Amino acid sequence: MRAIRQHEFGPAENLRHEEVPDPEPGPGQVRIAVSAAGVHLVDTAIRRGEPGPFPLPELPMTPGREVAGVVTALGEGADPRRLGRRVVAHLGQASGGYAEQAVADAASLHGLPDHVSDDAAVAMVGTGRTAVGVLRVARLTEDDVVLVTSAAGGLGALFVQAAKAVGATVVGAASTAKLDLVRELGADQAVDYTRPGWAGDVGEVTAVLDGVGGDAGRAALELLGVGGRVVLFGWSSGAPTRVETADLYRRGLTASVAVGPRLLKGTSLRELEERSLELLAEQRLTPLTTTFPLRDAARAHTALEARATTGKVVLKP
Repeated sequence: MRAIRQHEFGPAENLRHEEVPDPEPGPGQVRIAVSAAGVHLVDTAIRRGEPGPFPLPELPMTPGREVAGVVTALGEGADPRRLGRRVVAHLGQASGGYAEQAVADAASLHGLPDHVSDDAAVAMVGTGRTAVGVLRVARLTEDDVVLVTSAAGGLGALFVQAAKAVGATVVGAASTAKLDLVRELGADQAVDYTRPGWAGDVGEVTAVLDGVGGDAGRAALELLGVGGRVVLFGWSSGAPTRVETADLYRRGLTASVAVGPRLLKGTSLRELEERSLELLAEQRLTPLTTTFPLRDAARAHTALEARATTGKVVLKP
């Protein structure tokens, strides 16, 4: 089979499209013929060799943590009813998803209804589960005016939809080329947060959902009125949003980090995945995706790092 292999940490060009042996499922595992593989921003950090919350994988390795496709082989003890079924699974950290075939633990599988596409399922099993967890922390209501940074990204697009669904007023911040898309998602206002002084076009907000950080995240925080809240879930800009104790006291703000331990408070990753896929099947949340051929994984990484994609990046073998 063909797979993406990484032999050393570094630039995107280190991702190579190579011929490798077919993987064999072990006890309690299945093999999946992959039709869609998710690409995550964390994948790019692992590729660069940057330390994070998990140990870096041994090289050479095949990246990729989310796959959808058809079960083609069973390991010992795997349920024979899985054979030939369409499934989606989160494989864990850097676990071989960028490939024509991948091995997954049978316990990680979710069956897919016919009307759910593989691309959408891959987006929701990983990015969608994070979105569900962040929204539980945010507790949005119809009285909120919500500012979403990176509103055309994989998470941001889901947040815009979810906020509108509860009746909130939504301000979506994105680059100029993505503003029309943000409006199509349902945002009441779309602003270009790459333009100097952009925050001056936005009135007071009650909640900020921020995964960008840096100057954009700080500008968003400054728009919060008395009693407002900011929910942080990352910093794609390379630096976290600066939040000081004085900010909290001066306006009575609340700042929450929705990822890490908080994401799993009172729940589990499996439960978050199940809820995310339910919302997809019920057509209550629809992820955006940008697709690349598997062989172009390096190009996909480069585009994601340059913020030149919309929604979830998906590789197609």
